[in-house]
Amino acid sequence: MAEQSAFREALEFFGDIGIYDVVLPFLLVFTIIFAILEKTKVFGMEEVDGVKYTKKNLNAIASFVIAFMVIASSKLVETITTISSQVVILLMLSIFFLLLVGSFYNAEDFKEGVFLKSPWNAIFMIIMFVGIVFIFLQAIKTKSGESWLEWFWKFLSEHWSSRGIASIILLIIIIGFMVVVINPKEKTKKEVEK
Repeated sequence: MAEQSAFREALEFFGDIGIYDVVLPFLLVFTIIFAILEKTKVFGMEEVDGVKYTKKNLNAIASFVIAFMVIASSKLVETITTISSQVVILLMLSIFFLLLVGSFYNAEDFKEGVFLKSPWNAIFMIIMFVGIVFIFLQAIKTKSGESWLEWFWKFLSEHWSSRGIASIILLIIIIGFMVVVINPKEKTKKEVEK
């Protein structure tokens, strides 16, 4: 059996003392909640010497309490860990895709960087949204231990031929077709040109 490196042992030690299942989820939740509270200014603003500031003390306390409540639930921590690890994989896939797209450009073409132009950016945002929804549904488990995605897929496969499921799928297709045909952005551009 090969001997483990000192770095691998250090990572295992961090796991043993709870860095991965207590400290990092706490910091992640605290940071996200604090950023949302700072951006939305839910607790209002205060004025000091004529300059308005967010109420950082209230935002920090609320974020601290919420983060502690989250890490108190091992099920929530497991869900957060699963979702965040898979979202990182989705992000890496998008970066690899942009690297491949960038390999077909010359230096003058992407002075500002490689970004997808319309309608491709909208298409990939939809793909990323669907990917995040699937990741979320896979991470949440039912009481029987199967994920919501597995339950939904089993339900869909068992009831595929039923009228209800067929009606929902048909409505989604019709709404999608109507959005593509009507396309309000194109209409407003044409009206502005007239």
